[in-house]
Amino acid sequence: MIRILMTFLLSLLYFSCASSPPRQDLQMDVEVPDDWHSEQAALQDSLLVPIDWWTEFSDTTLNGMIEEAFIRNLNLVMAAASLEAAGAQAIIAGASLYPRADLSVDGARRKQNFIGMPFPGAGGDDVLSSTSTSYGVSLNISWELDLWGRIRAQESAAVAQFQAAQADYIAANLSIAGQVSKAFFAVITARKQLELSQATYDSWKLSTNQVHQRYISGLSSALEYRLSLSNLSLADASLSANNIQLDVTRRQLELLLKRLPSATIKTVNDLPEVLTKVPAGMPAEILSRRPDLVSAERKLASAEMSLKSAERALYPRISLTGSGGTTTTDLKNLINGDFGVWTLAGNLVQPLFQGGQLRANVDLNEAQTKMALAEYEATVLNALAEVENALTKEYYLSQRENALKEAADQSLAARRLAEIQYSRGVTDFLTMLESARAAYDTESRYINARRERLDARVDLYLALGGGFDLKKSIIEIEDENEKQK
Repeated sequence: MIRILMTFLLSLLYFSCASSPPRQDLQMDVEVPDDWHSEQAALQDSLLVPIDWWTEFSDTTLNGMIEEAFIRNLNLVMAAASLEAAGAQAIIAGASLYPRADLSVDGARRKQNFIGMPFPGAGGDDVLSSTSTSYGVSLNISWELDLWGRIRAQESAAVAQFQAAQADYIAANLSIAGQVSKAFFAVITARKQLELSQATYDSWKLSTNQVHQRYISGLSSALEYRLSLSNLSLADASLSANNIQLDVTRRQLELLLKRLPSATIKTVNDLPEVLTKVPAGMPAEILSRRPDLVSAERKLASAEMSLKSAERALYPRISLTGSGGTTTTDLKNLINGDFGVWTLAGNLVQPLFQGGQLRANVDLNEAQTKMALAEYEATVLNALAEVENALTKEYYLSQRENALKEAADQSLAARRLAEIQYSRGVTDFLTMLESARAAYDTESRYINARRERLDARVDLYLALGGGFDLKKSIIEIEDENEKQK
């Protein structure tokens, strides 16, 4: 009988084939343009953003640090745990699609007294009693038939949340790659600024000694000597500030790699060059190229399926229950089919009145669906703005870097010329002082401009999706979903 019961219940398993909600073209109150408004989009390459875009900087040290961060970064560890939790939640949500079975074994011993029923030979205070022992083993099965698709919609919503979690995990990986890249550039920049400060301090120390000798000889005024001492102290203060900045940036990079923040991490000596162009593509393409947009769309799909499940909760529920086993007073008969018992039952429940709970749940899910749609539209607008800003920065920061390089070269040449002319008495001290300050300032700004352009390139890679491949990712998500099932 147990075999018959199992065959009957398993014959209805086709009801439990739930899948993730399909991607759909959403009707948004947001207009996605046909092309970018930034004039610089036409200057970009037509190739796709590589998945490992950080290798475009051609720095093996940076590549190794990013790979290390993918393994050790604590934020990614938390994101991975969140992904595992979403996968487990999808399994939990779909568990009701399958029959529930449990095996029970029980034994009981019972004594019953029969008051007021005397028996021969019993005294006045004796009571008639009987003692019995029973044993049982049974397989119990229950199943709610998902005729209206309520449970399937519930599972589908959880699967969509799992897909959103996977997109979030991919976004977290891309974000960490961007953070490590920027921190790496920041350490190099801080060290170059420190080297510039040290060179400037050494130069001013030499100049101050020269001015002091001229002052003793009566060739320089007290004003020139005091200005020289002031400039030397300012160079010393800048040197201390840059030492602090270097230690801070090193610790930030070490934290991203889950290393002890000891400010001892080593990087390369110079910033990489930006040699490649970045593909801009079409605005509509980023809807599938950015993991945050994929995540927002999956969350919206999940909200819609949750609404569907809430609506189907208003319909009747049909359940089947059954059990089969053995009950006997003799333990050795537990496996004897002659003592077998079985039951099979079905019931139908139609919700009538629950204080408005079911209707309110529908209203709640409708509101959450509207919120998810608004969040998706906001994410789309933010993505479009990020790409437009990144394209604009890509062009103008390149111009700025070139201009500051020329300014730094000319300022350095002017400082050297002023120093020579001052030593020969051809020009005054204030001219030399101003040329030295201009040379330091323009060189410092040029170093920062190189870093800003590299940071902007990272932002552009991320704004365009960072090499995220939706089709490949969806296949991986569906494969993972099948494994979870």
